[in-house]
Amino acid sequence: MANRDKNKKTLLELAKLPDNSCCADCGASDPDWASYNLGVFICLICSGTHRNLSSISRVKSIRLDFWDDELVQFMKLNGNGAAKDLYEKFVPVFYYRPQQHDCEVLREQWIRAKYERLEFKEDNKLRSYSSGLYEGLLWKKGKDNGQFLKRKFVLSEKDFSLKYYKKDESKGAKAIISIKNLNATFQPEKIGHANGLQITYLVDDHTRNLFVYHESGQEIVNWFNAIRATRFVYLKTAFPTATDDERCVCFPCKLIPWTTRNYLKEGFMEKTGPLQREPFKKRWFILDALDRKLLYFKTQMDAVELGVIFIGTEHHGYSVNECMPKGARGNKWKCGLAVGTPNRQFIFMCEQERERKEWVDALRHVISKPMLPQDYASKTYHI
Repeated sequence: MANRDKNKKTLLELAKLPDNSCCADCGASDPDWASYNLGVFICLICSGTHRNLSSISRVKSIRLDFWDDELVQFMKLNGNGAAKDLYEKFVPVFYYRPQQHDCEVLREQWIRAKYERLEFKEDNKLRSYSSGLYEGLLWKKGKDNGQFLKRKFVLSEKDFSLKYYKKDESKGAKAIISIKNLNATFQPEKIGHANGLQITYLVDDHTRNLFVYHESGQEIVNWFNAIRATRFVYLKTAFPTATDDERCVCFPCKLIPWTTRNYLKEGFMEKTGPLQREPFKKRWFILDALDRKLLYFKTQMDAVELGVIFIGTEHHGYSVNECMPKGARGNKWKCGLAVGTPNRQFIFMCEQERERKEWVDALRHVISKPMLPQDYASKTYHI
C-alpha cells in the first residue's frame, strides 16, 4: 500500500511539470490520465480515443489505477515533451492542432495521425492534403429539398479554387469558389452528422454556405487540412513579405489564424427593423470575430445570409449594451441588447439571460480589439 501511494504521488508530481501540465493531445489543463506505453499525460476525453487504439496505446488513471514501479519509471523517462519531439516533429505549419473544446472528429484524427499513422515523424512525407490538388466525393446539402447529395469536389492550389460538380461532369463545375475569402469550420451539431463541415465564402460581397460531410472521419479532416494548406499558400502569395512566425502578432505576418477560423458565437436571436417598430423576427446569427462581422440568416442551415453588420471599435462609434426596447412588437423573447453603430442602432432579443450575457460579452470582445488596415475596407452593411 505504501509503495502504491508513493507511485501515485510521483505520478501526480510528474503531471504538474510544465511539459506535462496540459493534455498531450488537446491542451486541456491538469490531465489525470496517461498512456503508459506512449509515455504521455492526457485528459479524460482524449483517453477515450486512446482506448480505441489498444494495439498502440494503453491508458490508466494516474489517481485511481495501480501503477507498478516499472511503469512509473517509464513515465519519468518520457512525458509529453519527449513525445512531442518524436510524434509531432514534422507537423505542417498549416495543420490544425485541436484544442480542448473542438469536436470529436478533429481530436480523434489528430491522435490517430500522430500515434497510429505516424504522419509527422518523417520530414517530407507524402501527405495527400498538402499535394496542391485534392479531390473526392462529399455529401452536400441540396439547395431545394435540403437532402444531402453526393458531389465531386476539386480543390486546386494552381488556381486557388474549390469546385464542385453534379453527376454529369461534362457540363462543367456547378460552382467555382475562390479560396480568397473561403472559410471552413466543423459543425457536427448544426449539420446533424459527426463529420459535418461548413464551408463559407463570398459572392458579390454576400456570404454563402455549403454544408457537407463524409462518412470517413479521416477523409473529412483531410479535406479540412487541404483547405488550410491551400489557404496558407494563397496568403503567402498575396502577402509575400509575411512570415508564419508564431511570435508575430500583426497581420499579415501571423498568417495561420487566417487559414480557417471558428466563429466566436452562434445562435438564434430576434431582430426588428431600422425603425424599431417593425415586428421582431427570429434569425440565426453568426459572429465572425476575425472579420468583425455579425451575420444573420433565416435558419441555421441557410445557404445565403440575409444581412451583415460590421462591428468596429468604441473609438469609431460602436457599442453594445443590455436594453429593454420600448414599443416592441411581436417579440416572444424578453432579454434585449442594443448594438450601436455610427449609422444606426440594432435591437436584438434573446430567449434567456444567459444567452444575452454571452452575446454581449462576445460583441464587447470584438469591439475591444483594435481595427486592422484591412478592416476599413470591409465596413459594409447589408441590412
